[in-house]
Amino acid sequence: MHFLYVADPLEHFKTYKDTTFAMMREAQRRGHRIAACEPRDLHWRSGGVVEAHVREIELTGREPDWFAQTGSPTVALKTFDAVLMRKDPPFDAEYIYATHLLEQAEREGARVFNKPRALRDHPEKLAIMEWPQFTAPTLVTRSGEDIRRFHAEHRDIILKPLDGMGGMGIFRVGPDGLNLGSIIETLNKGGAETVMIQRYLPEIVEGDKRVLVIGGEPVPYCLARVPQGSDIRGNLAAGAKGVARPLTEADRHTAQTMGRALAPRGLLLIGLDIIGTHVTEINVTSPTCFQEITEQTGCDVAALYQDALEQALRAA
Repeated sequence: MHFLYVADPLEHFKTYKDTTFAMMREAQRRGHRIAACEPRDLHWRSGGVVEAHVREIELTGREPDWFAQTGSPTVALKTFDAVLMRKDPPFDAEYIYATHLLEQAEREGARVFNKPRALRDHPEKLAIMEWPQFTAPTLVTRSGEDIRRFHAEHRDIILKPLDGMGGMGIFRVGPDGLNLGSIIETLNKGGAETVMIQRYLPEIVEGDKRVLVIGGEPVPYCLARVPQGSDIRGNLAAGAKGVARPLTEADRHTAQTMGRALAPRGLLLIGLDIIGTHVTEINVTSPTCFQEITEQTGCDVAALYQDALEQALRAA
């Protein structure tokens, strides 16, 4: 088979931990051909089909030259057996435009994972609104007064922008309310931008668990991202330590319930962020942590994903 990975620039990959690299490596191990492009390489012209300037590559198995480019053709997306949308956030206007191009490619016959419409319909922080039974008390608003009332009720809160990633822009405000006004002004920009506020969950000291769900079924292990020092953020990019653990029964139930509902919508791979027993985000754009879980447990997550991908293609 021939797979196209729509991702960030290959030169920026940190191959020792990159999940898209792990996917590519497993695909090549099985004898498949791989190509890569960035969203900016997608284009469409009336009377034609969606195409991309792609980089045909082979993985070399060595660093730092981990890939060799074997060609750079312009190819119609429908000619690939699968197109994997793996671009990291931000989920900005350009990302949305890319999903529209990918959706047009689907109409022309391309198979895209995760489905472009599903990516648009499930923004990673707001998607939890569908699942209040699994979430902590949460507020989504532009209003500074609403935020102050939420703080008065819950006393210890987390505030974060809707378009952030990797722990960027996350603030905690305790019972003393110190700097709450300044933080509100920073995040909602005078009421111009929407903010998410959640009750602080003390279980974060045990880690923000990334639970991967592939084809509707949870991977048996999660990666608990444990904040270090005085930092409250359970994000690897913010310095948290990743510790693989077996799923609890509660997390397995949550992941199965949500995964079996979301997979039929075109979300082959999702990553739930769970603190204690509460889901705080549903990651659909480019869920990570494949390599960390595999290295610590021996559970080959990339192989599980490739199995599910190939099964989905055969079922088409």
